[in-house]
Amino acid sequence: MADRYVPHTFSDIDAHPDPARLVGVLHRLRAEPFFTSYKQRVLDLLRAGPGRRFLDVGAGTGDAARRLAAATGAEVTACDLSAVMCREMRGQGLRRVVVADARHLPFRNGTFDGVFADRVLQHTEDPEGVLAGMLRVVRPGGRIVVCDPDTGTQALAIDDHELAARVLALRGRAGFRHGTFARRVPGLLAGHGLEEIRVEARTLLVRDRTTADAMTGVRDWAGAFADRGQLRREEARRFDALVDAALREDRFLYAVTYFLTSATLPALNGAAGP
Repeated sequence: MADRYVPHTFSDIDAHPDPARLVGVLHRLRAEPFFTSYKQRVLDLLRAGPGRRFLDVGAGTGDAARRLAAATGAEVTACDLSAVMCREMRGQGLRRVVVADARHLPFRNGTFDGVFADRVLQHTEDPEGVLAGMLRVVRPGGRIVVCDPDTGTQALAIDDHELAARVLALRGRAGFRHGTFARRVPGLLAGHGLEEIRVEARTLLVRDRTTADAMTGVRDWAGAFADRGQLRREEARRFDALVDAALREDRFLYAVTYFLTSATLPALNGAAGP
């Protein structure tokens, strides 16, 4: 059975009754082809190289930071608000790990050649403030890459379309503080004067039971909302039965689109970027 869906799960890791389970979720996701592919693209967009310095904001288990350092020879610092995640990163061999609030990064202006955040801004209380803080610590000519899913793009195919829409709406509101922030990032970066703004869309498409359980926990959504009084218990049972039927009969479909946004800070005096 998939882990029980918990609102704001990755916003309050240290307060979770079983934070080790959340660490396990992230470790399992890193093996899924969809995540492996788009996460590699995030790293490619940083244009990293030997001797350059990069910051992973909301680094989680630190997989991306380790991969970037190993593949490019860059110096990578990982920061996360969660002490649990920072302990996990250190245990996995990362040396440059900092417990930090992304709104108040403890680094001087222009410290890094690039900064990135993967599935982080959607969970923060102040995503615009976090984005501004990320830009502050990047040097002129440096790179920023941000990736988040947009919950407004969710699609779910079961026989009761109205119930599916209600559950998706609840998930978008309860599971993410800013589930549609990803669509705003390009405009905000343009407002900050960034250049080379590029947006790429990657759609997660799930149709089989194994992937549905491992990557979405869809069969726990309705029950969690019933526990919180947001859905009647009989509606939750009906939702679960419809999901099971759709999976069994090869009619199930869940999809959500991720937006990868990359950009370059303006260089000073014509200096070259990374």
